[in-house]
Amino acid sequence: MRLGVDLGGSKIEIIALDDAGEVLLRERVATPHGDYQATVRAVAGLVEAAEQRVGARGTVGVGIPGAESRASGLIKNANSTCLIGQPLKRDLEALLRREVRIANDANCFALSEAVDGAGAGVQVVFGVILGTGVGGGIVVDGKVLTGANAIAGEWGHNRLPPDPCATAGFAQPAGFDSAEQCSAKPCLRPEGGGDSGSPLRGSSILAVPALGRPGGGNPAAEPTCYCGRQGCIELYLSGPGLAADHRRSVGRHAGADFQAIDIAARAAAGDAACDATLQRYEARLARALAQVINILDPDVIILGGGLSNIDRLYQNVPRLWSAHVFSDQVATGLVKHRHGDSSGVRGAAWLWP
Repeated sequence: MRLGVDLGGSKIEIIALDDAGEVLLRERVATPHGDYQATVRAVAGLVEAAEQRVGARGTVGVGIPGAESRASGLIKNANSTCLIGQPLKRDLEALLRREVRIANDANCFALSEAVDGAGAGVQVVFGVILGTGVGGGIVVDGKVLTGANAIAGEWGHNRLPPDPCATAGFAQPAGFDSAEQCSAKPCLRPEGGGDSGSPLRGSSILAVPALGRPGGGNPAAEPTCYCGRQGCIELYLSGPGLAADHRRSVGRHAGADFQAIDIAARAAAGDAACDATLQRYEARLARALAQVINILDPDVIILGGGLSNIDRLYQNVPRLWSAHVFSDQVATGLVKHRHGDSSGVRGAAWLWP
């Protein structure tokens, strides 16, 4: 029996899987807020209770919103700050009297979808979490790629790639309507021409200072991430990032308090301002994922998290990313998760083969 635990900021969830991957048990409890020792006891208690109910002892995998430092064995980069600097693996192993495997929750999501989800049967899977934050995980041949620094897949804290048509002072080509149409415009073709406007060639693009920063030409105009850096992908592609972009767009007008779910619903109903916000989001997501394709070249990119339920992304983003991918064609697929909100906890269980 495999036991998987998803240790989140608001809930701790456990799942028990049999050898065929069938669910034997699934339960959740509230996460003790800001209390590390209580959190460790809650995880151990869930494991022990699950084993009593099922009547079997299992392997234990835990997904966390952070990573375990290879150097110290302590937790780093965690959204749940009470975990940072703590020996979570050691403490759980002491209570449960067995080895415990710990992985980033996005890695667990990617593993779940690679084993028996939307990425089953392919070689390279990139799993993306688009929710309160932005995360990513890589699975190759059914195994999580962790990396030398235990940060493989952490694309959310890279800088958002620039929009070549958004720089201040650039005269957009005639007929240019909005950022997401860049894929069809000559400014993105280094040796391209055009029948109107003043298309930028490769040398001109390189010569434009601070080209296409989402916040404009001034670095100070970019929002600052909780990690201390400016312009992180998470600031634009997370749910709060989408809502913040909409507020900047509409100012004090109606809709300034919309959340991501409201923006998606209103856009589907024909709201022009919300639709424009989603178009900007799609263009940014396309540029960000194109970087992943250029580096990793995955067979499939699988979206999870709340924003993965925006169905138009799966048609529009691949249409846009081709302008930024260094290939004559893009075979990478963009698909929705199969296991929904259970992907993370299932992936934690699958940390044991």
